[in-house]
Amino acid sequence: MLRNVPPILSPDLLWTLRAMGHGDDIVLADANFPAEAMGARCHRLDGIPATDVLDAVLAVMPLDTFVPDPACVMQVVDDPDAVPEVVGTFQDLVNRRADRPATLASLERFAFYERARGAFAIVQTGETRLYGNIILKKGVIAP
Repeated sequence: MLRNVPPILSPDLLWTLRAMGHGDDIVLADANFPAEAMGARCHRLDGIPATDVLDAVLAVMPLDTFVPDPACVMQVVDDPDAVPEVVGTFQDLVNRRADRPATLASLERFAFYERARGAFAIVQTGETRLYGNIILKKGVIAP
């Protein structure tokens, strides 16, 4: 057992978070996301909401402070200015948990998929709310 590590972070997912380098992306995806088809290593956290996973990941991983958009969500198809409830919760979590809060950027659906294909890993959650997808860019821990 380890202290202060959220219990929903599996040993394999903890390995991934530790193995990622500065600037690597990780995708936290909803239950509808085509995670296995993206080609990155895929971790499954079935039944766990993406918001819980985001909270746990931000407890152990810093966001990149060298880029303007260290966290990015998927835009609603045909309504890019819409902010789904789950995305509002993502923003609240980033504001509360991140070392340096950041405003979430957004990408058109297929642009989001393209960026996800280059991610270090994807975490397929049990999130059932539509558009419950977020890409996080790993930062550094200052000395």
